Amino acid sequence: MAYVLTAELHDEATGDSAFARNQAYPAEVRDRMPAGAFALATSDWDFNHADHRCPHDAWLESCELSEVPERTVDERRIELTVRLFGAYHDGNLTLRYRDVSRYRTDLRPSSQDAAKGHRDWRYDEPRATVDGRVEHEIEWWGRERTATWLIEAADVEALWVAGAPKRSRHQRAVYPAFGAAKVRPGG
Repeated sequence: MAYVLTAELHDEATGDSAFARNQAYPAEVRDRMPAGAFALATSDWDFNHADHRCPHDAWLESCELSEVPERTVDERRIELTVRLFGAYHDGNLTLRYRDVSRYRTDLRPSSQDAAKGHRDWRYDEPRATVDGRVEHEIEWWGRERTATWLIEAADVEALWVAGAPKRSRHQRAVYPAFGAAKVRPGG
């Protein structure tokens, strides 16, 4: 059940009831939600835009998909690691999905957002599947929606590393504000 993704928010008179339902959801499915997904869904920072760990407005730095060998040569499991450059440009949030069983990425930027990457992480929802896995849906936005991701895995782990990441000479030349605090309207 999606609560705070774009379609659901626009069905509401205000987004407040959608966010309240989203906050109540993890307790309803606690018995079948993986521990890492539950920790993410109930964290005090995931939807707190004033918290520097919050993924809202973060930029994608990398997405690594790996096949990890298991007991035999033909047994493999998929891992997915997503690294975000924090919205305040003062750290990185890494999400590690283990034992990925399904993923879908759909990149469809409008002409205004073309050639600008995924743009900003807007909202995400970690949900429990009926068989005790996590299904994590993510929306990326620029002027409009640019992409959606859906990842199903055994679990997800979130790791925040504070401190301005080192940037290449090219990145510093193209984005001279790297390392400077990002100022958000109203926050």
